[in-house]
Amino acid sequence: MSTLAHTMMTTARSADSGLANPGELDRYPYADAPVGGRAGAPVWNADPELGRVGRRAAGSRGRGLHGQLVQQLGQMIVSGDLGADRPLVPEEIGQRFEVSRTVVRESLRVLEAKGLVSARPNVGTRVRPVSDWNLLDPDIIEWRAFGPQRDDQRRELCELRWAIEPLAARLAAGHGREDVQQRLSDMVEIMGHAMGQGDALTFARADSEFHSLLIQVAGNRMLEHLSGIVSAALQVSGGPAAGCERPNETSLAHHGQIVDALAGGDGEAAEVAMGQLLRGHPVVPAPREH
Repeated sequence: MSTLAHTMMTTARSADSGLANPGELDRYPYADAPVGGRAGAPVWNADPELGRVGRRAAGSRGRGLHGQLVQQLGQMIVSGDLGADRPLVPEEIGQRFEVSRTVVRESLRVLEAKGLVSARPNVGTRVRPVSDWNLLDPDIIEWRAFGPQRDDQRRELCELRWAIEPLAARLAAGHGREDVQQRLSDMVEIMGHAMGQGDALTFARADSEFHSLLIQVAGNRMLEHLSGIVSAALQVSGGPAAGCERPNETSLAHHGQIVDALAGGDGEAAEVAMGQLLRGHPVVPAPREH
């Protein structure tokens, strides 16, 4: 195992979640897996103690009261607990979650930027129809994946991956760089070690890093903007919290074949290997009903 991969595997688990940024693999983050599965969508009439934003860590992403309130309201909108049949009254939200007007205003602005709500004079702030939502936003992807729309969300994400990742693999083969090759190889090595230890969480983190990096080096800036979507897709459909199948030798082998094809500059082989990998992904596109 390379020194870098060994460092990443032996680093103590950190409370900080999220994937490593380019150049920061020596600080590869780990997070404890959720215990007992994900909590259900919050309800408007929740117990005040459970609804108190300042005491809820889940989904906060380290963004304080503002980030936690965005998570709470976003989940409630996506799950249908908050609908267009009633306006979102800032004063009521502030009282329910015990936060200031400033926090409420900032949170509603974030949700408006995501297309979830709209604020108009004499009308107030209301939930917008699904057709107006920014469905490529990583937060909305997560909220949909753990809500009533989870089956549709996972199928749509898988179909999107089928559309972009084989192409990205082909393009990436023309951008051979030793540092990129080493990072991709390290990810495969970590995935293999994690699989041997039954560590599905570490496998999922390395897998997400692998696919994001591959898209980023494809040399197409529009594809690069989709790397975060692929990461979100892997986290909600391939992580241990999703209850999917465990990582397997076949999946690991396909990752290795992609790395070998990239090293040889063989775009066609890289594209084929990526297609084979996606074909064996735990979440496959379900047939559409006509």
